[in-house]
Amino acid sequence: MTTATLEAPIKRIALRLVTEVMALVPTVGADTGCSGCHLRKACLPGEMSDGQVSRLAGLKFVRRRVAAGRMLYRQGERFNFLYAVRSGTFKATLMMADGREQVSGFFMAGEVMGLDGVAELEHASNAVALEDSEVCAIAYGTLSESHADGQRLQQLVTRLMSREIVREHRLMMLLGSMSAEERLASFLLNLSQRMRARGYSASEFNLRMTRAEIGSYLGLTLETVSRTFSLFQKQKLLQVDKRYVRLHDLAALERAFSGASNLRVH
Repeated sequence: MTTATLEAPIKRIALRLVTEVMALVPTVGADTGCSGCHLRKACLPGEMSDGQVSRLAGLKFVRRRVAAGRMLYRQGERFNFLYAVRSGTFKATLMMADGREQVSGFFMAGEVMGLDGVAELEHASNAVALEDSEVCAIAYGTLSESHADGQRLQQLVTRLMSREIVREHRLMMLLGSMSAEERLASFLLNLSQRMRARGYSASEFNLRMTRAEIGSYLGLTLETVSRTFSLFQKQKLLQVDKRYVRLHDLAALERAFSGASNLRVH
């Protein structure tokens, strides 16, 4: 094998390694703090006073960009940070014993990831960016400080962990007791609710996840998800074009699937 033959694959490997490293390069700037962030009401400091939020600047916050398709953290990796999503969308996945990937959640701007690592000090899932995204990495060790603000943050983290437990219980109920139509309706209504809370349209949005990923999350096959979208469109409950979704009548969607409107998970 000639030197020229070897150079091409070596260059490709080097380029891939550089790309993977650059995808996780942390970026620190003057606007790293929470005080001026447009998402502060939906994020960790949402229930804190202005004075407490301003003092968060003393914590170790690092903004980190994650390119689409790249992992923020991996299953089994040591837990050091909580991650507040500043922009973009992530999916949480678990690797099954047979090598299959199971989607366990989706996270959007203003939501906090990484809580799965608190118990065992290692992450129990993977976090993968579904689009070019940015997070604020919060060193978990700083949350255990004894000062008043640290205790307040610990309380907020405990509340977030409690919400995760409730979310998982609701997801198990969804998977165990709902039809395919109710599962997808619940998923869409939940996305609508979360979009509205962030100031976006509650009835028109682009899905950042594929139908296969939605199916994995809801315990449905790709074919069932596609068929159910087509059914909803035929019933004039929504319009769908690839990943673009327009919900024609949210109230009608809730009435048609009353069980789904009472069981929303993310």
